Amino acid sequence: MQRIYLDNAATTAIRPEVVDEMANVMKNVFGNPSSTHVFGREAKALIEMSRKNIAQRLNVSPAEIYFTSCGTESNNTIIRSCVNDLDVTRIITTDMEHKCVQESVKTEEYKGNVEVIRLNIFKDGNIDYTQLEELLKDQSKKTLVSLMHANNEIGNLTDVKHISKICQENNALFHTDTVQTVGHYELDFQDLGMDFASCSAHKIHGPKGAGFLYAKKASHIKPLIAGGGQERGMRSGTENVYGIVGLSKSLELALDELDTHVNHIKEIKQYTIDQLKEAIPGVAFNGLSEDLDKSLYALLSIKLPFHDTLIGFELELAGIAVSQGSACSSGAAKVSLVMQTLYTEEEINQMTPLRVSFSHETTKKDIDVLISTLKKIAEKHQLQNA
Repeated sequence: MQRIYLDNAATTAIRPEVVDEMANVMKNVFGNPSSTHVFGREAKALIEMSRKNIAQRLNVSPAEIYFTSCGTESNNTIIRSCVNDLDVTRIITTDMEHKCVQESVKTEEYKGNVEVIRLNIFKDGNIDYTQLEELLKDQSKKTLVSLMHANNEIGNLTDVKHISKICQENNALFHTDTVQTVGHYELDFQDLGMDFASCSAHKIHGPKGAGFLYAKKASHIKPLIAGGGQERGMRSGTENVYGIVGLSKSLELALDELDTHVNHIKEIKQYTIDQLKEAIPGVAFNGLSEDLDKSLYALLSIKLPFHDTLIGFELELAGIAVSQGSACSSGAAKVSLVMQTLYTEEEINQMTPLRVSFSHETTKKDIDVLISTLKKIAEKHQLQNA
């Protein structure tokens, strides 16, 4: 049976060049980076070269990059340290954030440590920037703003540079989850201006189990994990050397080939949109997903005009892997908080959200199979409702 992978927002296939780089490290560099002998120094050198490479690509200091296991760990570390160590007593966020951010914020909220304000969301999925500006004028509480750069379900892009500016003007800290955008866009972290950011290698054709957090030098956040004081005291535990090398290599490849990949993926996304409109009457798109410039170019959030909770299973029977929302929390096909934020219960019961996400390996032939299968499913629902 054919196997078509259209869930690249969940994870991506590791590139062969990354595998080769990691395999070389696994075979030849086995020392503990904390050891002072030559075997340890060799491993430590690879970590520091990787840190330097990533920092140069993002236009920051190597001292501002800390390696972690993933975006979730990075986001948890940032949010909890801001509350526990930087005296943050108010967090401004939304119900559209990644699950790890929402749960970290809720934990601090339930403990009674912070006041949490969740911004209004417009029907197109955008945040209310005016509301944010008004809230930040009140500087009586130390505030952290936590807003993701790109939504992982509907793809809306947030104006990170604008938010950084208004946060700086009002003495607030700004954290943004950049897991879906690092390696997919040419990002200059200094120019964007945020205080904290996160990244995960497996979203950019790198290995699982490797990521980093970015923290401005002046932020002074403290570690989530205690122990041997690795990562300059920021993240204890023996470093995942080959994972870090794989992260660096995957980012290098992604940015070196960015223009070619962006052009190809945008063409695939537009082709998918056009074919869906032709094949399924009444199809629409969630948030700003249809707009290639205002949403992630590698993600399309489809709003099918019928309700089918088993559509993921039906597509899988045809050999097609997609997502009905975010794959980062569980495999359950339940309505996500993002969809609940955008739509009423009545609207949800008349539609089916479907997240299709592309890579440089996606072909028009893959899309043709997807469209053909979705058309058959739609026709089945039309007959049932006739």
